[in-house]
Parts: sequence; structure tokens; C-alpha cells
Amino acid sequence: MRYGVGSRTVGRGGRLLGGGLLLAAAGCLAGALTACGAGGDHDAATPTASGSGAGASAAVAARGATIGAPDSACRLPVTFALAKNWKPESTVPGSSGSSATPADDLAAEIADALLHQGPVTAVCEVDAKPAGHIGFLRVWTGEPGGADARSVLASFVGAEKGAGHATYRAFTTGGLSGTEVEYRVTSEILEDTKTERALAVTTPDGPVVVHLGGLDDEEHRAMLPAYELAKSTLRVTAR
Repeated sequence: MRYGVGSRTVGRGGRLLGGGLLLAAAGCLAGALTACGAGGDHDAATPTASGSGAGASAAVAARGATIGAPDSACRLPVTFALAKNWKPESTVPGSSGSSATPADDLAAEIADALLHQGPVTAVCEVDAKPAGHIGFLRVWTGEPGGADARSVLASFVGAEKGAGHATYRAFTTGGLSGTEVEYRVTSEILEDTKTERALAVTTPDGPVVVHLGGLDDEEHRAMLPAYELAKSTLRVTAR
């Protein structure tokens, strides 16, 4: 089963591409010029029931809309609550129905490459700008199979250029057991290193990865309550 409907796409630098060739190419270039971070992956000593490094005491944002159901902005194998004023939008390209030009085809090809990371494909992004932050909460889905959440997440992080210093920990929420990761991403072109987080769960319709980036560490920390809200309200979508 495929999830998500729409025509706008997104670059890994955190910008909406909207099908535009110049922005898609810029996002691709930024991804190609990042350098690999140092440090090996490891697992946290103690699994957490909720929250990130702060465990159950992590702050949770005020609730806004819920996404994942068939009638929501993004149809997903899971549902979860969004922080207030965060705006969701599908990122599946090529469904606008308009006639394509050669430039449109090239933009779509570049965008399609950017929408895949490891074993999963980006199907939804939630923009934090309406809430005053610079960053996105993105949802990625994969095909059903035998891979567990830890393996899916490790492949996802391993496919991101510049990723390193990853710390994995188990979590449970709403009857789901999954894995989350905190890691650092180094960008050679921006000469900067920042923190990112992601979680993965498996469902009957395949694995789901929810990822939080941000412009920099300050923005990332400011958006953590939205990530914690998503994690604590994560449920398998009712069939």
C-alpha cells in the first residue's frame, strides 16, 4: 500500500522544492557536497519509554492536528499528533496531472532521488515555520518486509551524507515498540555540524521513520517538544 498524495518535494537541507528545478538542483548539490562525520554508532545503555536523551521528563508540545488517517493531509501507516500551528503536506511528486516539460522531467528526476534515503521514501513533511521555527518533521515509509526498526533506522542514518556519532535507544508507545536515534551531521559546504533525531517503527504496511532536523542546534532543541509529541501519540492507523 502506498501512502501520501501531492506534488511538492523537499530537499535534505530542509527546504521545500515545490517541483522547481533550481531549488531541486540546489538541494541535490548541498547533499552531494557534505562530508562524512567521524565516530561510530552505539546503543544507549538504558532503553527509554518516552522522550529522547532526557527520557520521560522531555517536554511535549501543545497538540494541533493529527495526521496519518485517510482523511488527513498525509495518509500514513501510523497516526500521530502535530504540534500546534505546524503545517503538514504530502511530498509524493508527480500527481498534479499537468503536462510535463523536459525541465519538469529533470526536476522530477532530481527530486525523486532526494526523496529516497536508505530503505525508505519521504511521503510527508510538517513545516515548523508557521509556529516560528526553521525546520521540518518528516515522515518516510518503506515496503513491508522482515527488517526490524533498528535495522531500518541504521540504514536510514547510514544513507545520510555527513552522518556520524549515532546513539540508538529503544522506546515503546501506544502498543508500538521501536528505535530512535540521535546523531550529528557535518556539512562541508556550510562548515557546520548539527544534531538530528529520528525514530523508526514497523507496521503491517511497512516501516515508518519520523525525522526531525532543523537549521541548527538551537532550532533543533526548540522543536524537540514537537518530536516528543509525535512519538508519544504514535499509533498504527486503523484499517
